[in-house]
Amino acid sequence: MKSQPLAAVDTWLPVMEAAGYRCQCAGECGNAHAKTDGRCPREHDGYTSKHGHRVRLMAAPADPSTPPTRAVTLPASGLRAWCPECYTTAGRRARAQAAPPADDAPALFDL
Repeated sequence: MKSQPLAAVDTWLPVMEAAGYRCQCAGECGNAHAKTDGRCPREHDGYTSKHGHRVRLMAAPADPSTPPTRAVTLPASGLRAWCPECYTTAGRRARAQAAPPADDAPALFDL
């Protein structure tokens, strides 16, 4: 039996079952996952390596740039199974791409 979170199991469980208890990152984190046909190999309750930690997948928005206040309102169909590493990195990449370009105007104290 796979471990389950303490809360929101009714949302988490359908997402994990649809994903086959495997991270659904398809390269959004910047890693091509070339050895596993383009999908992250991490599985829920699996280990990252011989001396690694246990993987705990989470049900998070399919779009990692979704703000947390909107993410909590999403139904299970709007969520994907993510390992923490892929979700964090994909979120950083999405925010960096959405950031406005730097303004070339001089700042207040620039001489």
